Amino acid sequence: MDQRNNDIENFIQQAGLGKAKRTPLTGDASTRRYERLSMREKTFLFMNAPQAAESTLCPPLATPEERKALGYNASARLAGNDMHSFAAIAQCLQDQGLSAPVIHHMDAPKGFAILEDLGFEVYAKAITEGRDEARLYQRAIDVLITMNKTALKPETTKNYHLHDYDMLSMQTEIGLLSQWYWPEKTGTAPTPDHAQEHAQEHAALWGDVLNALTPPSVLVLRDYHAENLLWLPQREGAKAVGIIDFQDALWGNHSYDLVSLLEDARREVAPALVLSLKEYFYSQMALTKPDQEKFEQDYALMGAQRNAKILGIFVRLAKRDNKNHYLTLIPWVEKLFRKNLDHPALKDLRKFYIKHIPTLFSS
Repeated sequence: MDQRNNDIENFIQQAGLGKAKRTPLTGDASTRRYERLSMREKTFLFMNAPQAAESTLCPPLATPEERKALGYNASARLAGNDMHSFAAIAQCLQDQGLSAPVIHHMDAPKGFAILEDLGFEVYAKAITEGRDEARLYQRAIDVLITMNKTALKPETTKNYHLHDYDMLSMQTEIGLLSQWYWPEKTGTAPTPDHAQEHAQEHAALWGDVLNALTPPSVLVLRDYHAENLLWLPQREGAKAVGIIDFQDALWGNHSYDLVSLLEDARREVAPALVLSLKEYFYSQMALTKPDQEKFEQDYALMGAQRNAKILGIFVRLAKRDNKNHYLTLIPWVEKLFRKNLDHPALKDLRKFYIKHIPTLFSS
């Protein structure tokens, strides 16, 4: 740690900010850490993303078997703390006229970056303090409309390759529910024979669900919600939304980020507002009635996949990382998950969970 602290001081010094006041910011669920650097009435963000803190990334041509052998990040196609991913996606968002932070200085091998400071008004906090919730969410949907209409991909380089959000990625994430949430919720783990049988049935049911999705067509940021968005009232339209925490982006389903935004695991968006925001999205995307029906199915399927993953992640954060406050969020995510499972396309999966995790439906 002493060596890394020295490296940080040297990096900030080389960026011309050695005399800046350094203020640590509240951490999130990741291994990244942030500080606000203040000097001469200007502010920047310092991102500290230790490269060794995450497992191996997914090589561009890796087979499913190779990805499984490399670990969770490669299987789920997470970028972890890879600065090249962050830089490539930031540039892609900026190329679409969106407000991702400009990178002023970066040392990718060490995992350091000096970023544009997009301010203090995190969506969740701004809404709590009285900002117009409907207006903020509509601007956030303008971002998704822009991304859907441009369908722009980050540039491929020797250090960066955009992956698809494929079957293995999604199944790997769903596996967190089986590994962490299932035994926590039922109070017991299946016997080895039953565990294998359940895993095969579980994977097969999810395979049918995921194969019914519309093929990938847009850059999916994967964590697009009110605590990763910043309100920039001095900017207009979609630019009024500051976007962070996007390094894990993949090429995926057009409904995913809308689900992430409106089925927020950390805060409830009122059903009436959800309905009006969906209608706004459909109108701006000029979706026909049949298109809307297919989108609604994708929305339910992606919602189920995402909420299954989150249930597993929240239990893992509590049990493995001692971040027990995530347990308080689980009842809300369970409610969202049950609503997803009510869709006719998920009826067989719902029956499976009623049989094997009945307490999910008695919460």
